[in-house]
Amino acid sequence: MSEAEDTMRGQNIICFAKDWNEDPTSCNHVLNELAKHNKVLWLNSISTRAPSLTSGRDLGKIRKKLAAFFAGAKKAEENLWVYTPLVLPLHHKKWAVSLNRVWLRFTLKRLARQLGMKEYQLWTFVPTSSEYVGSLGESLLVYYCTDNWSAFKSVNGAMIGDMVNTLANKADVVFATSHSLVEKLRPNNPNAHLAAHGVSYAQFATALDSTLTVPEDMASLPGKVIGYYGLIEEWLDLDLVAFLAERHPEWSIALIGAKRVNTSPLDKYSNVHFLGRKPHAELPAYCKGMSVGLIPHHVNELTRHMNPIKLREYLSTGLPVVSVALPEVAYYGDLCHVASTYEAFERGIVDALATETPETRRLRSERMKSETWENKVADLSRIVLETQKRKEMPEASERKAISAEG
Repeated sequence: MSEAEDTMRGQNIICFAKDWNEDPTSCNHVLNELAKHNKVLWLNSISTRAPSLTSGRDLGKIRKKLAAFFAGAKKAEENLWVYTPLVLPLHHKKWAVSLNRVWLRFTLKRLARQLGMKEYQLWTFVPTSSEYVGSLGESLLVYYCTDNWSAFKSVNGAMIGDMVNTLANKADVVFATSHSLVEKLRPNNPNAHLAAHGVSYAQFATALDSTLTVPEDMASLPGKVIGYYGLIEEWLDLDLVAFLAERHPEWSIALIGAKRVNTSPLDKYSNVHFLGRKPHAELPAYCKGMSVGLIPHHVNELTRHMNPIKLREYLSTGLPVVSVALPEVAYYGDLCHVASTYEAFERGIVDALATETPETRRLRSERMKSETWENKVADLSRIVLETQKRKEMPEASERKAISAEG
């Protein structure tokens, strides 16, 4: 079977996703890969919670979404358009859901016609789409689950959990980013598969290039730099960061990313440095300035189902990695230090600093060469095509029977 036959080409895909302008996550990487050979319409977030009208951040997002809605579909990449649908973020109200369903069906029908999408697959990364999928004219439904959504503190856990189960039941095929998520969803849908994260290997391996310059705000930090990048959110264990900062004032601890939680308890440590959010393209240069890459998460019902994208990105740069004991990280236990206590986490950093060489960095990076997003998406697209063919078989048989009778 040729590559053109066993990977998705010439398909139309409409996808419920997060907001396009946020930091890249798996949906960005997956849809960008799919858009290389297929036409993709990205639908910005329809929210996972009701907004707070007393929150300046929420009100700002509402204003931006309204402006984006009136701007219409915008071409963001070759074969990829971004559109902000107008929905009422009141997923617990039946009247709002009914209104949204009618409006979304009308909107997607109009957009599909404008973009020449006569038939389309509907993909969703968003649990709140569960009330709408199956009624939007799609030929195939793909659910791509990236998190244990019901464990986020900001959502109604029971309601979101029901939405996830409903999506899995409705979907023709389910992908999940960790082994534990697959096991959670498979009782709802036997056609559930692991979609382990990939990595933009060529991009992150540039950290090994001697000509790449470390950004000034990283290069100016004293001592060995122990680094983390990603959202500074509820899952980050700030107590672990404080423990490391207090025990090792000779280290600089660099935290790169937008703050979403109160970090004032770390203000007293002069060796903890918040460098802010950085463009994704600059992360390899920041990694080059680190001595160790950290995954300092809490271990709880949310993170036990996580598969950190940064793990493969760190490894692709050659960085030694020290992580808390997340199940998905354990699959790479021969490439990184996995710690179950604060003291073990500290020892992992000390050992990494003592044993690291340019050769170990090169070997570590080379292990990631085959784990590209291109390869990962090719694997899952073959599963989608197989599912699509199975779904079309009864219809094809029925058409053949009707033709014979005629």
